[in-house]
Amino acid sequence: MSSFSRKATYWFKRCANIPLLIIGVFFIGLLLLNEDASFTQSMVYEKEILRLKQEIKENKDSASYYRNRRMEIERGDEALEYIAREQYHMKRPTEDVFLLVAPSK
Repeated sequence: MSSFSRKATYWFKRCANIPLLIIGVFFIGLLLLNEDASFTQSMVYEKEILRLKQEIKENKDSASYYRNRRMEIERGDEALEYIAREQYHMKRPTEDVFLLVAPSK
């Protein structure tokens, strides 16, 4: 037996509290292997959190777009006339509207 292993064995017998080490290893194993608090489950939750944060950012951007568009319509800018003409194909009584449709293949 080498001197290092003898010293380690002596230290382990004299200084280490075996029941405390066993309990500590048990709780660490329980934390790592428990289904609700496991490391792999934490990674899954982190990915889900990142995905949801990205979705929130996209929704805030689209909400901002529609909020600005609504404000333009309420102020009476040209946006109201543009929307009425382009999206709903409305026209004045004296106008003719021509819709150009690309030929389907």
